[in-house]
Amino acid sequence: MNIDLSGKKALVCGSTQGIGKATAQQLAEMGASVILLARNEYKLKKVSKELKGKGKHGFLVADFSRPEELRSIINQYSREAGPIHILINNTGGPPGGPITEAKTEEFIQAFSNHLICNHILVQAVLPGMKSEKFGRIINIISTSVKQPLKGLGVSNTIRAAVANWAKTLSNEVASFGITVNNILPGATSTGRLKSIIDNKAQKSGNSIADAEAEMLKEIPAGRFAEPSEIANAVAFLASPAAAYINGINVPVDGGRTSSL
Repeated sequence: MNIDLSGKKALVCGSTQGIGKATAQQLAEMGASVILLARNEYKLKKVSKELKGKGKHGFLVADFSRPEELRSIINQYSREAGPIHILINNTGGPPGGPITEAKTEEFIQAFSNHLICNHILVQAVLPGMKSEKFGRIINIISTSVKQPLKGLGVSNTIRAAVANWAKTLSNEVASFGITVNNILPGATSTGRLKSIIDNKAQKSGNSIADAEAEMLKEIPAGRFAEPSEIANAVAFLASPAAAYINGINVPVDGGRTSSL
């Protein structure tokens, strides 16, 4: 099975922590040259130095709350540095809360941070992928695509929009050797999970330990995922071995999602 990424360049968003960082590390170990993208330059430099493998690694500083700035940065990079073969769209989720209490501004901001920025990046990298006849676009979304999660109204809405955007895109680019797939992480040991648990505890009046135990009851595996376990699924879809897997949603959730 060919999972060698030597000679390939990967752009990994949100890659200074959590799933994004674990994915960058995995792709680097598989031979890819990894370009990190996030807004914190200090953290980017630190993670970039930690990457292993035989590729040449680097980073771009960009803030997804300023999409036009992102467009300028990625377009310039694409012109100067050549084709990007693998794009990992990964952005921190919007704040939790009931959808009935969500402000319209929250939907607009989340739509921009996720779908619009994903689209800007895709339009910048597609010409290079087409010329190379190889492309992997992988979006880190959420199991809410299949089963909306309680208390995450804005996130549920926007994640579904990204999933349908990705499915439409997959149909349009498949003939160029490009695949587009979505990874749907379940509860994963990241800073975002901690904030969700803290929020649940605060609203319910229970302890953090009780809130965590309540979440674990919903997971057949009986534990939270490690970021590296999500990264492993991403890495396979990024490899040459996954060339005929296109336009799908892959839950990596320990069996929590009730639907197939």
